[in-house]
Amino acid sequence: MIRNVLGSLLGLIGAAVAVWSPFRVWYEGRHGRDYRLADLFSSAGVTDARGALLASFVMPFVLAALLTLTAILLRSRLLMALAGVVVIGFAVLWMVRQGQAAGSLSVGGDGGGLGDGVANAFGGGALLILAAFVMRGRPARRRPRDLPATDAPYPPNTSYPQGGSYPPDASYPPAPDRPQGPYPPGSDTAYPPPSGPADPATEQWHRPPPTREQP
Repeated sequence: MIRNVLGSLLGLIGAAVAVWSPFRVWYEGRHGRDYRLADLFSSAGVTDARGALLASFVMPFVLAALLTLTAILLRSRLLMALAGVVVIGFAVLWMVRQGQAAGSLSVGGDGGGLGDGVANAFGGGALLILAAFVMRGRPARRRPRDLPATDAPYPPNTSYPQGGSYPPDASYPPAPDRPQGPYPPGSDTAYPPPSGPADPATEQWHRPPPTREQP
């Protein structure tokens, strides 16, 4: 429980940093929201054209934030890791396309080269992946202790737990055969009563009541 809460908190922080990164400087004073998303998948690479906000570089990070929220609700480590991969993957793809258009990438502290938006994107993606490792996920379903660990049938002469039920495919020991008397099986003739001294308690119940004498 504590690991899921901590992982969810790290995921929310990572998603917030990733969504905020396009609104920071990415390269030579240009913000990430100024890059068109279609330029990342074109052969020409990054251009100076500026697209709308919904068609800009913001959309992949918004998608990663939605994956993060879904992972928190479902307690899914896979979706949380997928959100981090999306953020880092699009940041790496942008670096490849930007280097293709500019010829090389540089890092500068005077507003030139790579800006802090790229660092925010990689940091947010790293937090999302770390959150996936911290989360515990959904608890696995456990079998009851009084049931076997496998679905194999019980062998014969096996002692079953008290209060448990026999499995449907278990092999049960055969029932003892009925002793055969002097009469053949299937006959309507009743078997003779057992021989031996009569039980006084049983004989008392079958004794006829005494008759009252007439005066």
